[in-house]
Amino acid sequence: MDTKEAGDHLVALKVMRLTKPALISPTIVTCDFKDLPGNILNNYLKDDATSVVQMETLAAGQFLLLPQSFGNIYLGETFSCYVCVHNETTQPVQSVSIKADLQTNSQRIPLSTQQNQSPIMLDVDETLSDVIHHEVKDLGTHILVCEVTYMSNYNTLASFRKFFKFEVMKPLDVKTKIYNAESDDVFLEAQVQNITSGPIVLEQVSLEGSHQFEVTSLNEDNNEQSVFGDVTL
Repeated sequence: MDTKEAGDHLVALKVMRLTKPALISPTIVTCDFKDLPGNILNNYLKDDATSVVQMETLAAGQFLLLPQSFGNIYLGETFSCYVCVHNETTQPVQSVSIKADLQTNSQRIPLSTQQNQSPIMLDVDETLSDVIHHEVKDLGTHILVCEVTYMSNYNTLASFRKFFKFEVMKPLDVKTKIYNAESDDVFLEAQVQNITSGPIVLEQVSLEGSHQFEVTSLNEDNNEQSVFGDVTL
């Protein structure tokens, strides 16, 4: 099986992580019309495709920016990506298939939904694509391994691989404190800290006590209202 450089192959592989896009805003550089540049900079802003019409100097974006890198992902999130193989030649390419695996510190997980399907023929400018979803359950470095196999012009199987590395990080940090009272009661305080780069909505935080203990929650008063008030992480 031929494993020559990816640039010498008949097909091209593109991989994009599917995440929430961001708004892209124009870079505001302007001046008074009496200054030396005159209206050159203002006219440039009006012609900028990313600016909002009649509000060019507000840096208000109207276009969505696709993710430019794999970035980081947090434990428990669903990792989603789009894998695409494109025929860039002027002739059909036979027996094209995609294989995708996720390599963790402890195991290798097959991901691609195309692995159990028969290889197909890609005509000129045609693509073979696959959308992958996987819930990450391990911390640390993960490597997405994508392998493309096809029939070369010499009627031999050719293949190449691409590797995409990303980190899986902890979204929350939990610290506990234990207080022993003279009445033989034990008070447990748990502090949950958001250590991500954005806000988190916690649907429920509860303590599952052992059957050997009688557990009473002190987070609510007699009216079932939170003693902490409205809390947002």
